[in-house]
Amino acid sequence: MGIGKIPGTVILIVFSACLPLVVRNPYYVHLLIMVGINAVLAMTFILMLRTGLISLAIAAFWGIGAYSSALLTLRLGLPVWLAMPAAAAVTGVVAALIGVLLVKQGGFGFIIQTLALGFIILLVFGTFKIFGGYVGLVGIPHPEPIPIPFAGSLTFTSTSKILFFYLMLFLVLLIVLTLAAFYSGWAGRAWRAIGLSPRLAESLGIDLFRYRLLAFVIASTMAGLMGSFYAHYYGAIVPATFGPFKTIYVHVYAILGSIEFPILGPAVGSLIMTFVPEFLRVTEGIEPIFTGVLIVLLIIFLPSGLLGLTKLLRRKG
Repeated sequence: MGIGKIPGTVILIVFSACLPLVVRNPYYVHLLIMVGINAVLAMTFILMLRTGLISLAIAAFWGIGAYSSALLTLRLGLPVWLAMPAAAAVTGVVAALIGVLLVKQGGFGFIIQTLALGFIILLVFGTFKIFGGYVGLVGIPHPEPIPIPFAGSLTFTSTSKILFFYLMLFLVLLIVLTLAAFYSGWAGRAWRAIGLSPRLAESLGIDLFRYRLLAFVIASTMAGLMGSFYAHYYGAIVPATFGPFKTIYVHVYAILGSIEFPILGPAVGSLIMTFVPEFLRVTEGIEPIFTGVLIVLLIIFLPSGLLGLTKLLRRKG
């Protein structure tokens, strides 16, 4: 992430933190929470894309995090605050084991394999009883109350949308800082080189397999963390939520905002694609048509995304 993009990211985070002071309707706060989840998933897409990997299993790893956290709390009685990082770690380990096999090939083969992986994981969730079958898991606990000295405690309930919003914002901030650290370090430069030319990067001594696997594991771990949050926010999960079609939507979020802006792009794209379809959902037939038309228009007229227009305006200026 370039230095010039950091101020915009800071402004976005501060603006987001102030939103609950203005947005009081629980429904809109819920949509903002979904914007944060979708934005992180889109960030993971861009992270992998920078190494030449296009994954169709992003939602599957999101689901692994959700189911891992749900089972850790429901079956093992682990506190939610421990289950969330544990679920992210489980997702990262699964990604590492699977990535060793998938990342070697890369290219079109990787796309097809991750698509198959997405359906396989969905089938596993729906088949085995431990995952609740296609009915899913219910009764997933909310995070435990946070005691505040001399002021009681912060209690997470199904009606405390604002508390969940700030928890989501904290997780997004944590992920953004982690991504910024990687992008500004040697790993980020290696990913950029691989994205520009894998052969040239390899000739310079960059291990393609190592850095692609690193990106795959980091992206999956971040998706798993947001999956854990999603499970404890909703209190129930079903396999259908984590299908490959969700991953396609994630791709749209990133492309709409701009893949050249790894943080701001997903935030802008997910904001638009979370709110607009919800507003159009009053007419059930319009929302899929709108999404399909938007994808076609993006590819034809705006391949660099909405934020990519800023560069175009600067050149004309």
